[in-house]
Amino acid sequence: MTDILSNKINRIKPSLTVSINIKANAMRAEGKDVLVLAAGEPDFDTPKNIQNAGINAIKNGDTRYVPGKGTKNLQEAIINKFKRDNELIYEKDEITVAVGGKNIIYNAFMATINEGDEVIIPAPFWVSYPDITLLADGKPIIVKCDEENDFKITPDQLEKNITDKTKWLMLNSPSNPTGSTYTFSELKEIASVLIKFPNVLILTDDIYEKIIYENNKFYTLAQVEPKLKNRTLTLNGVSKAYCMTGWRLGYAGGPKNIIAAMNKIQSQSTTSTSSITMAASVEALNGNQDFIIAHNVEFKKRRDMVVKNLNLAKGISCSLPTGAFYVYPNCQGCLGKKTEKGKIINSDEDFMNYLLETEGIAGVHGEAFGMSPYFRISYAASYEILEDACKRIINACEKLI
Repeated sequence: MTDILSNKINRIKPSLTVSINIKANAMRAEGKDVLVLAAGEPDFDTPKNIQNAGINAIKNGDTRYVPGKGTKNLQEAIINKFKRDNELIYEKDEITVAVGGKNIIYNAFMATINEGDEVIIPAPFWVSYPDITLLADGKPIIVKCDEENDFKITPDQLEKNITDKTKWLMLNSPSNPTGSTYTFSELKEIASVLIKFPNVLILTDDIYEKIIYENNKFYTLAQVEPKLKNRTLTLNGVSKAYCMTGWRLGYAGGPKNIIAAMNKIQSQSTTSTSSITMAASVEALNGNQDFIIAHNVEFKKRRDMVVKNLNLAKGISCSLPTGAFYVYPNCQGCLGKKTEKGKIINSDEDFMNYLLETEGIAGVHGEAFGMSPYFRISYAASYEILEDACKRIINACEKLI
């Protein structure tokens, strides 16, 4: 029965970041010495006040069905967050809640994309953007963004790729996988292009908003250019900054008609995320935020050490990210070389397989993010693990002939 599956399933592949993480953890379970740096997950525990809010929800019987778009308290917390942090004013019918940020994107694309509609996706990109587009019968338009421009799309690149079929622009800042962050002036220039094309919708993925370094400041597009607010879906969530990856809650603010359509899609799929998660997320958004500053101090310390050491590895160069908790090093200098067993490193995927097999380093090759020859390492791990990982990578590069 070769025709039992839908055509859609053949368009996509499993999430490579999830697959690599599962493979690496399986190797560790077998007793192998593997350092898993593939997942985008903070190593800090969910803060106690947020944990307690979830526990209290259980104790208080808040375990029933809840509105998919969020409880009244959660909607108010999201509205206040957007106003406080982003200078964006939303009403309750302009807010939606879903089972993580990925679910927000899925609902948005399923609700709006018709067959053949195009989604402009700057590369390097988060691995799920193109596949969710394909599931929604859309066409991903991948725009490769040079390292010389900090992996960010330029206004010229954007304008050249807009057609009469363009439905969405995906914009992720700070970026997964590069950690690049768009400045106010860069977003203003992108906005000036988008103003000329009123039929293009914009989805800004701001999930790493609060993980930012030095004197850099986060801005979101609808904040920078209010004229675009009525066609921008501003996505965020609690997974990264609040260390709540397993709680599964994403949220977004956007135009009423799109939000209503997304809620309609969700009503026939996941219905909602957990009532317990919603209660904990209210505390996350409304409660003390000081731990984020402390976490960022530690993330920056790790980032600086990892970048310094990776730049000591033969054949690798690594730029300094301004946000998130990833580095995206260039491994061009390792390509064409041979391993001790005589195997030629022909691609960034070959290089990452080599690191995993010889040094027990699990990262993700750049092709998964649409840009080679690079690889992604998450520094959301302990300083000691990252130091060990860097030594192993330096050693592996030294052994290449």
